[in-house]
Amino acid sequence: MLGIVSTATVDDRTLRRRARAWALWDWGSASFNAVVTTFVFSRYIASDLFVEPEVVEVGGRALTGALADNAAVVAWAVAIAGGLVALLAPILGQRSDGSGKRRLWLGINTGLTILAMLGMFFVTPVPEYIWFGAALLGVGNLFFEFASVNYNAMLHQVSTKETMGRVSGFGWGMGYVGGIVLLAILLVLFLFPFGDPSTNGLLAIPTGTEGAALDVRLAIVVSAVWFAIFAIPVLVAVPELPARERGERVSVVESYRRLFRTIVRIGRRDPKTLLFLVSSAIFRDGLSAIFTFGAIIASTVFGFSSTEVLLFAIAANVTAGAGTFVGGWADDRFGPKAVITTSLVVLSTAGIAAIFIQGKPAFWVVGLILTIFVGPVQASARSFMARITPPGREGEMFGLYATTGRAVSFLAPTLFGIFVTIFSDTRFGIIGIVIVLLAGLALLIPVSAKPVAIDDADAVDAGAGLPTPPLRGDDPQR
Repeated sequence: MLGIVSTATVDDRTLRRRARAWALWDWGSASFNAVVTTFVFSRYIASDLFVEPEVVEVGGRALTGALADNAAVVAWAVAIAGGLVALLAPILGQRSDGSGKRRLWLGINTGLTILAMLGMFFVTPVPEYIWFGAALLGVGNLFFEFASVNYNAMLHQVSTKETMGRVSGFGWGMGYVGGIVLLAILLVLFLFPFGDPSTNGLLAIPTGTEGAALDVRLAIVVSAVWFAIFAIPVLVAVPELPARERGERVSVVESYRRLFRTIVRIGRRDPKTLLFLVSSAIFRDGLSAIFTFGAIIASTVFGFSSTEVLLFAIAANVTAGAGTFVGGWADDRFGPKAVITTSLVVLSTAGIAAIFIQGKPAFWVVGLILTIFVGPVQASARSFMARITPPGREGEMFGLYATTGRAVSFLAPTLFGIFVTIFSDTRFGIIGIVIVLLAGLALLIPVSAKPVAIDDADAVDAGAGLPTPPLRGDDPQR
């Protein structure tokens, strides 16, 4: 069994200080979630800046096809990273727990993510460099997910059983707010056109191919520094696990064996719980894809400028946060399944509508509807998991919840890339996202919120290499 991290002997003031330091990592990580994967860098490398000049001049179907190819490159990079995470996720938590170096690995993986972000400065707007940019995006996603395993596992070290939900929610909220603040800073300093078409921001940074897109590249560097600064507190304030609380270190093969035994036992005792784990993993991947590819669709299909994308990003973060708050109330009133089902239906309907709409105003309406319902699904999925988890098994079950989510993290990007490639139009990548959402919804329908029957004689393997409970859920900005 993995060691349980006790905070009973830590005074409340120290615990609150650790929780604030822990949540600052979430605040800082918005630089990767919101700026790199969602609204700035991924949109940048999928733009016409990475299309041959003669194709841009001609425009028409040739430009549409070229932009679709760029979007597909981004999608495949994210999909490959997701596949690698799926292969390695089952052993990451066990490795950090068993070595007693959870904080060390959080620092290492965060540092590698930041290095990937700094490398993005060298992705100048040259068509051939799209592969370099996509590779850095994939590498950044890979190490960010690795860092998140260690970060989520630290929740037990900064909270008690009574405060775990509040601390988790506080970190999640800090991520949303951090994204809004950073995007606003980047918009004002680097990315908003204040009159001169050749420069952006109050700092008058050269833009476009003539200025080597210095505005976007500098914005990424500032984002990397932002992440580095706010990642420091958790590495200083939260102590490493003592030797007596370290888990048993097992081989890679044994980690996968234990994971398989855990899944078999849950499937035998309560197959509908296993069905929920699969269902939630699928629809959470669809939620992530909405944010990952939303900016690319806005830019390549609806002609949003970088400024308009950032304005939409700020509005999307606000509506997502508001939707999560209302969804929490509805969860207590009507139950998590009702919230998830309703939200997925609305998301799928809005996604289908996005295939046929024309013009920026229509995208604003449909896009904000999508973001409003993303938060409630994630929050209620976490609540649903808590309701079906028997007392004393929270760590094991939420660890499996995290692992199954990462195990299919390649699904939506892959389908997005397939449909974009088939139709040579970025717009049709939405079909892949909708399919993932509907598949998750279909698997959820027969599931009821009843605790899984697991007794001590047939317990879930706690040593399956699973990270301890990531109650934050899979945030769509991640």
